[in-house]
Amino acid sequence: MEAYPNPGNLPDGKTTAVNKVPRIKVCGMTSLDQMHLLGEIGVQFAGMIFYHKSPRFVMRHLKGFDVKRAKLKVFKIGVFVNSSYDEVMNHIDNFGLDMVQLHGDETPYYCSKLSDYISVIKAFRITESDNIEWKVKSYYDDTDMFMFDTEGAGYGGTGKKFNWTKLKGSRINKPFFLSGGIEPEDDQSIKEFLNEEVAKDLFAVDINSRFEIAPGLKDMDKVNEFVKKLNEP
Repeated sequence: MEAYPNPGNLPDGKTTAVNKVPRIKVCGMTSLDQMHLLGEIGVQFAGMIFYHKSPRFVMRHLKGFDVKRAKLKVFKIGVFVNSSYDEVMNHIDNFGLDMVQLHGDETPYYCSKLSDYISVIKAFRITESDNIEWKVKSYYDDTDMFMFDTEGAGYGGTGKKFNWTKLKGSRINKPFFLSGGIEPEDDQSIKEFLNEEVAKDLFAVDINSRFEIAPGLKDMDKVNEFVKKLNEP
């Protein structure tokens, strides 16, 4: 698998052009077998959650050594919430992570420290009243990509649908992941969103709970069908 450099110089360029199929990240993975399958069906990224309050907390299921030595065809993204710098760095090494996704209240300085060693995705929980450009402006120089998700009562993903219309007309000018309750039937809506000007920066879509049999256990038939439909012209 090609190295995933940091920062910039992302695979196929920094952005996804309008009308191009975005990459896919499946988050909340807890099975190494399923992570192998993701690479076989055309998924590019597998997310593992290192937030102990999550029902998909990866360390209840997988050992770092086993993940690190596995010959996976997907890039491994570690999802963290307000973890210490040392904790994140330990997990990067133990699990052989390719990228980190920060889903808490991490500061630009904290992101910058990590980005010296690994590609950093900063997630933002968006409310209906948020000005997205204002919310992200302090993080441009200190992160590699953004992620937009739905605001919830706690940290991490909520499984609630993100209002994509909030992004219309925004100037993101940085690769971003689209998240927030994406469902198997959303392939057509995503294709329509690709026609928006802001979608020139859409790097990947992030799917999780709506593609599960149980927390952390994916319905691989649903994932496979979603990948196929998203890649259809």
